[in-house]
Amino acid sequence: MAQPVTIYTDGAAKGNPGPGGYGAILMSGEHQLELSQGYRLTTNNRMELMAVIAALQALKKDNLQVQIYSDSQYVVKAVKEGWLKKWMATNFRGGKKNADLWREFHALSQQHQLRFHWVKGHADNEYNNRCDQLATEAAAGKKLKIDTGYEESLT
Repeated sequence: MAQPVTIYTDGAAKGNPGPGGYGAILMSGEHQLELSQGYRLTTNNRMELMAVIAALQALKKDNLQVQIYSDSQYVVKAVKEGWLKKWMATNFRGGKKNADLWREFHALSQQHQLRFHWVKGHADNEYNNRCDQLATEAAAGKKLKIDTGYEESLT
């Protein structure tokens, strides 16, 4: 049986909307991987969710036991309290935001056994703090990608 995976994630946006980035740390056994990426125009919530998506995309096997730690109430509650199920069932009726990313997350989530945990941000959790650093540095970086889903929603 494959080792369980622990993932920490964080997102950041300078201005909301503004330049943003995400950071993620994946850990399994002795292995650890850090991920980050910056975007020229996005929102904090999108980056929080993008961090989870990027981490899940990095997994090389299916049907893994994955513990995800995030300081985003938006992400954690959407999954744990069933908001996402309702949004999916109603096709995001009523203008629910970030439908593109939620659909992508939902598809990825079907490949694994996920458990979400909320952690207090900017506190004493070294992995959350490192993710915050990765996200902030990515948002301030020079090679910022285009968050197509967000920018297209503006037109």
